[in-house]
Amino acid sequence: MPEPSSSSRRRGRLLRYGAAVMVLFAVAGYLAVQYLTGSGTPRCEVVSGKGGRASYEFTPEQAVNAATISAVGTARGMPERAVTIALATALQESGLRNIEHGDRDSLGLFQQRPSQGWGTERQIMDPVYAAGMFYEHLAKVPGYTELPLTVAAQRVQRSGFPEAYAKHEPDATLLAAALTGRSAATLTCQGRPAPSETSGPDAVRAALVRDFGRDVLASAGAEAATERPSSSPTATAAQGTGTVTIPVPRKTTASGTSDERGWALAHWAVANSSSLHISRVSFAGREWSRGGYANKWRTTGGSDAKASAAQVRIVTED
Repeated sequence: MPEPSSSSRRRGRLLRYGAAVMVLFAVAGYLAVQYLTGSGTPRCEVVSGKGGRASYEFTPEQAVNAATISAVGTARGMPERAVTIALATALQESGLRNIEHGDRDSLGLFQQRPSQGWGTERQIMDPVYAAGMFYEHLAKVPGYTELPLTVAAQRVQRSGFPEAYAKHEPDATLLAAALTGRSAATLTCQGRPAPSETSGPDAVRAALVRDFGRDVLASAGAEAATERPSSSPTATAAQGTGTVTIPVPRKTTASGTSDERGWALAHWAVANSSSLHISRVSFAGREWSRGGYANKWRTTGGSDAKASAAQVRIVTED
């Protein structure tokens, strides 16, 4: 068999080089789309507000449940330590998932048992009810804020493995600091929104009331509006989207300082961004948006930065 000519070998090399270049362009294009649209695997992350390396990565499903647990505690005027204990307990009992099974008749986020007086199966599978029952029992534990987390959780749960709660305390501490608003701009989510029949301003308002209680809208006077196109890319949404604006009281309340209240609402919105199709959240001159800035809060600047500290702005996609 005759050997291939030098020209044939050159053509072969060129074809291989061309194919390699096309593959590189395809990969680069894919990565660019992922970055710009936030269409990768959905995930959330909370980081330390003290500049350390501590972080915790979790799923949008876990984020929604964590946000609900924290919001219920905040609405009850429970301290951040109570929220940390509740989150660590749910991390151990269910992995922050509202599961329909468990040991014997245990159910839900906290693996509460209908046979032990925690409520009906339907009630326990409601995350708001389950979290409320946990806090109700925790509040009856004398000096629970000063107790080791494992002891406080065990007084409520009566678990067969009480020491298991301890390993979740670092992650629960990060989550509680963000979701109660003490740690600003520390919770982010990215990736495609989940398929959902409930989205838009009305769905956001309903979810806010579900988790924080009706006062979150009644006392704050939250407004919902349909956005119109504008030349300002950081202050408006495209046509077909809606905005919920929640004024933040400029005084300390049972829910914390005004900044803490604002960041609690802002982080709640980001945690629910996948399920409620939220595309942008802004507060106090900082903004999270799905897509290129989904993994961080960026400074918006401009003349409205100070005014934005008086309200949390949640923009949704239809």
